[in-house]
Amino acid sequence: MARILIIAPHADDDVLGVGGTIARRSSEGHDITIAIMTGHGCEPHPLWGKETWDVVRKEAKDAHKILGVAETVFCELPAVLLPDQPIYIINQIVAEVIEKAQPEILYVPFLFDMHKDHRELVYACNVAWRPVSRTGKTIREIYMYETVSETHWNIQPQESAFIPNTWINITDFLDSKINALRCFHSQIQPFPAARSIEAVKALATWRGTTAGFHAAEAFILVRMLD
Repeated sequence: MARILIIAPHADDDVLGVGGTIARRSSEGHDITIAIMTGHGCEPHPLWGKETWDVVRKEAKDAHKILGVAETVFCELPAVLLPDQPIYIINQIVAEVIEKAQPEILYVPFLFDMHKDHRELVYACNVAWRPVSRTGKTIREIYMYETVSETHWNIQPQESAFIPNTWINITDFLDSKINALRCFHSQIQPFPAARSIEAVKALATWRGTTAGFHAAEAFILVRMLD
């Protein structure tokens, strides 16, 4: 069975983008680690107090229990402030997370998500997964996932749109994904907000219909080494 690592800029990004796949792969016996890369940070945060992360991290743990996640890692890069951080620090922390997890399969956000935290983390992952590096050589598959409200709000067509080339059938695991999302009381919003239960179900249905499934999650395959 494979070691799988999901890089999540913020708590709930992983469940929004990969939740059904996580539940499916966990049921198949794969070892899954989720790294939530941002938090309050070491300095006083200009927008939120530390109690904000106490709440959302508890929600994340509850969600991950439903999905069968083996390990959850919380990092302290300051949320929404990643573009202001020295890039070498972000690169170092991301590299340490990947090296510790030693994944064979890696999931990261979409490179052109609207949220700059997402973009900075994908860049840092790209540095870490270079196949000339010791760690990069062990990663056989790399996928970018879509996050409702971030992936679909970039400036199209000036920036690349999310055009998937890989679909995972989550028909039997959509309920698990939705139940996990319901744990995020502080994050999920009422319809017609993008981060609503109804919107997530609609996206899963749409991605499924394009691949002949009742429900699916779609990804962009970045690399496959065989």
